[in-house]
Amino acid sequence: MRLRLDYGSEGLDVDLPDERVTVVEPSFLPAIDNPHAALIAALRAPTERLPLRDIVRPGQKIAISVCDITRPQPRQAMLRAILEEMHGINPHDLTILIATGTHRTNTSAEIERMLGYNIFANSTVINHDSRDDLSLAYLGDTKTGAPIYLNRKWLAADVRITTGFVEPHFFAGFSGGAKMVAPGLAGLKTVLMLHDAKRIGSPKATWGAIDGNPVQDDIREIARTTGVTFSIDVTLNRDQSITAVFAGELFAEHGQACMFSKKSVMCPVDSAFDVVLTTNSGYPLDQNLYQAVKGMSAAAKVVKPGGTIVCAAECRDGLPSHGSYGELLASRRTAAELLEMINAPGFSCPDAWQVQVQAQILMKAKVLVKNSFMTDAEVRAAHFEPVHDVGEAVSAALKAAGPAATLCVLPQGPQTIPYLR
Repeated sequence: MRLRLDYGSEGLDVDLPDERVTVVEPSFLPAIDNPHAALIAALRAPTERLPLRDIVRPGQKIAISVCDITRPQPRQAMLRAILEEMHGINPHDLTILIATGTHRTNTSAEIERMLGYNIFANSTVINHDSRDDLSLAYLGDTKTGAPIYLNRKWLAADVRITTGFVEPHFFAGFSGGAKMVAPGLAGLKTVLMLHDAKRIGSPKATWGAIDGNPVQDDIREIARTTGVTFSIDVTLNRDQSITAVFAGELFAEHGQACMFSKKSVMCPVDSAFDVVLTTNSGYPLDQNLYQAVKGMSAAAKVVKPGGTIVCAAECRDGLPSHGSYGELLASRRTAAELLEMINAPGFSCPDAWQVQVQAQILMKAKVLVKNSFMTDAEVRAAHFEPVHDVGEAVSAALKAAGPAATLCVLPQGPQTIPYLR
């Protein structure tokens, strides 16, 4: 069997066994014929909100939250439609906030590619910085004690608009929606609490779960506290084309988007597998090893305890070099020691949430990583085993598991979330 995996920008062809193989892919939804018309229609007939053009008034300060470079959001299409509906607004009254969360600052060249030259050149665009205390304001605490620090530019706006795309998320349940406020525009202290060991370790903090998810509960409370005037989310297919548009009141439209996404990308399977081959959905999602943990997490849902996960992620940005992810991994020798450190009372560190999820996966299964930019030593230092040929690695893992070994393949990685019936 020859399959193409989502890997980097070009994909990766692999040869796999023909027997006892289950390929799990999302139900392919065609792109809508006229994305611009669909976006405009959603903005004019939103859920539980007036049309956007009836909400915004000249002279109002407007803030729009968009995804950073690590997400394949169709920002240009979404922003063009929004700006068209806000015709007559002075560009000086508009601020576009790159919702980086704790991710690195996006470069000017990246932002120009993300937004398009006209929007980039004629708008005020700001990278959110979770570590810049002067750019943050404190609004109190959530019911569970999470401090609410948010971007001052966002809070100062008269009209606050979130834009995002919705897909299952490995501990927040789904992306988009309130995540475009927190952690997207939140301070580091807030993000650390939202991603603490107790919340991330909850069985309800997982793919496709909203109700009762402790991470989502706090995220939504923060968004409700700040007030979101209008929201728009889209769903995408594997070609990163828009398949549906949802707009209006934040929680109402996001709930509709989550239900739509769940039907097309979450797939039940009858039993767990000895070996699971996954990706991290190709570029831009697989640009570093940190992000690739999401693809491993999808595979971990259906791998047998003691089984093997093979993850193919290009990792053109390495670990990456910024953030605490690499330092945390290097500080302990085993996954068990990492979890002991993270779960220690009072422990708090950026990126610990990703290390926690990774360590939980490693406690369940062996993880092999195919990449194109990291050395074998760097992969081993991250507690994974490097491989150079995916087909050979899968065949060896199946042989080690015995003659009746089973294989599951997730060619699009976490664009499909398998789960046991």
